[in-house]
Amino acid sequence: MLTGLNIAVIGGDARQLEVIRKLTEMDAKLLLIGFDQLDHGFTGATKALMDEVEFEEIDAIILPVPGTTQDGHIETIFSNEEVILTEESISRTPEHCIVYSGISNAYLNNVIEKTNRSLVQLFERDDVAIYNSIPTVEGTIMMVIQHTDITIHGSNVAVLGLGRVGMSVARTFAALGANVKVGSRSSADLARAAEMALTPFPLKDLETEVRTVDVCINTIPYPVVTPKVLSKMPVHTLIVDLASKPGGTDFRYAEKRGIKALLAPGLPGIVAPKTAGQIVANVLSQLIAEDVLSRKES
Repeated sequence: MLTGLNIAVIGGDARQLEVIRKLTEMDAKLLLIGFDQLDHGFTGATKALMDEVEFEEIDAIILPVPGTTQDGHIETIFSNEEVILTEESISRTPEHCIVYSGISNAYLNNVIEKTNRSLVQLFERDDVAIYNSIPTVEGTIMMVIQHTDITIHGSNVAVLGLGRVGMSVARTFAALGANVKVGSRSSADLARAAEMALTPFPLKDLETEVRTVDVCINTIPYPVVTPKVLSKMPVHTLIVDLASKPGGTDFRYAEKRGIKALLAPGLPGIVAPKTAGQIVANVLSQLIAEDVLSRKES
């Protein structure tokens, strides 16, 4: 139980509703910032504006999965209020306060460092990322079906990266009958791809390997699908880029060549927000119970 804890939930999309539901069930006292247009009410949760929050009493702060922008703005689907997370706000929190976010960036890291608080990036955790790969894969399948005129079965699919998401994507598309090859810089990943009965290739050979692909699914968060690579792709190729913004694809050049390229980070929150929210909520409630309570009591 989280009895006695004051938690600020700041911004977010439908996934945050599951987080709010879970934490109120565990008897936490919640302040909801950026939810003034939300009709649904939660017992034990109070809506507030950013300048109304008494940060001195906040034991934990929960940010949306994307965290903040590079200037501190926080996405608020359920509000038109401009919400900005500042160094001054965080500095007012008790020393035991922990900030939870899906991912981070230079701005958020800088605020945390200057205020000497703790930051937990949920999507750096293997359990969250692996569970989250399930709705990601389903959303990717949906996008491929919607944006191609061929079946997945028998198609040539290239998956770039064999991390936690890439592995789930590659395995599932192979199970659907696609001819899947996997590109990676890691020799261990290439060995794993071979063990999975997929076709491995070193990423340096990408320009050659894309010549026959129908679908290219990128999970690598740096530029890999470059103009040189795109120039070798068939124009009918569909690119689904699952990497965090800005993705790993040169979208400008893809458009110039007439190749359909879709940036699709955060698919779980789009195709299955309830499930994606429950994944985050279950891990968050456990972490807060273990970390915040113990720090507050010590």
